[in-house]
Amino acid sequence: MIKLDILVLPVHPDDAELGCAGVILKHNADGKKSGIVDLTRGELGTRGSAEIRALEAEAAGKILGLAVRDNLGLPDGFFQNTPEYQLKVVEVIRRYRPEIVITNAYYDRHPDHGRASDLVQASCFLAGLRKIETFDNGQPQEAWRPKQLLHFIQDVYIKPDILVDISEYWEPKKASIMAYGSQFHNPDWADEPQTYISSPEFVNNVEARDRELGRSIQAKYAEGFLSRKILGVESLFDLR
Repeated sequence: MIKLDILVLPVHPDDAELGCAGVILKHNADGKKSGIVDLTRGELGTRGSAEIRALEAEAAGKILGLAVRDNLGLPDGFFQNTPEYQLKVVEVIRRYRPEIVITNAYYDRHPDHGRASDLVQASCFLAGLRKIETFDNGQPQEAWRPKQLLHFIQDVYIKPDILVDISEYWEPKKASIMAYGSQFHNPDWADEPQTYISSPEFVNNVEARDRELGRSIQAKYAEGFLSRKILGVESLFDLR
């Protein structure tokens, strides 16, 4: 089984691409292994279908150079932070044993985002408890708790706790976003219902956000992340 350095657990296919594709690309270029396991198939989306989004997620994953792209198949819009779903996420965390987990924002315009944030937070803690038994292909899993849990920023702006320079990776990040042709601005889907995220302005606003965050650290582009715990560094000289 592949051990990942970074495991992204977003609720919808395309959340990871919007929120942390730059960080994935940057760390993969540095030799790290990253994977995405989407919690739902996004089947309630106005445009496209679960089957189309699965193909788009696969294409985006190739652009990002992922070691793993999978989907838990939780019910879009109706999952809750319950023991049943916590155990499913625990199994994934123990399977890939990541050092860092990244997931959705604490709260956002879409209510699934905040619920996913809470579900993944609880699951990361539970994954480290040895007395909770889980199995993978019939084999017992060992307890594993990631060193860090981070949350990307989504539609609603939340002041980040950390910024990462992704200046070299904005273009492939954008390509991974645009792999979701059913969701974002695409002339081939002009006859389909238009949505908030399918407008031409939406991806432009994503770029503007990354530019604004980059300006805060004298970079062209940056992605911001939230942490529920205080983050530390080995040396003050690691600060930018």
